[in-house]
Amino acid sequence: MKKNEKETEEAEKKTEEKTSIGKELLLFLRDIVIAMAVVFVVFHCIIRPVEVIGSSMYPTLQDKEYGISDVIGTKLGSIDRFDIVIVHLEEKNEYIVKRVIGLPGETVSYKDGQLYINGKAMDEPFLNQDYVNTYEDGTFMSDVDPITLGDDEYFCLGDNRPHSSDSRYYGPFKKDDIIAKGVVVIYPFNKAGVRSW
Repeated sequence: MKKNEKETEEAEKKTEEKTSIGKELLLFLRDIVIAMAVVFVVFHCIIRPVEVIGSSMYPTLQDKEYGISDVIGTKLGSIDRFDIVIVHLEEKNEYIVKRVIGLPGETVSYKDGQLYINGKAMDEPFLNQDYVNTYEDGTFMSDVDPITLGDDEYFCLGDNRPHSSDSRYYGPFKKDDIIAKGVVVIYPFNKAGVRSW
């Protein structure tokens, strides 16, 4: 009788251990799913990771810099002139970093390197003049014939005009193409900080 009781106790212990392991595994899997859902929501609805590829935003942003960009502020707030934005190129399924130059309804043009909005000359204070001046022959910015933007269109350019594929190539971008704005560089650490100008 005692032997049977002992065997029953051992069997119950094994069953409890299996149940406990099963519960722990389910809890672990639950935590993984919750963590993945939180990461997905954060990186698609609040902030977005950014990797700078190429030199189109040099010297403001440089190749191989990594950071984050504001998604929720873009969706809920306004997009303003000279904001740095992340644009989704649907046809290539790529993301590019550019700067907003022209806003919906405006007429944008460039003549002899000068920006005109609705025929009025505008300064571009974010441009690094030392870098611009390395193009002594005036080829830093090509002329752009006047283009009038639609109600939902933005004219965006790279800061490194001679080395940027932007609205001069792709045409104006729709607001839905702009998925985030602003860049906070987090790596490399010695270049960390907010980039706006």
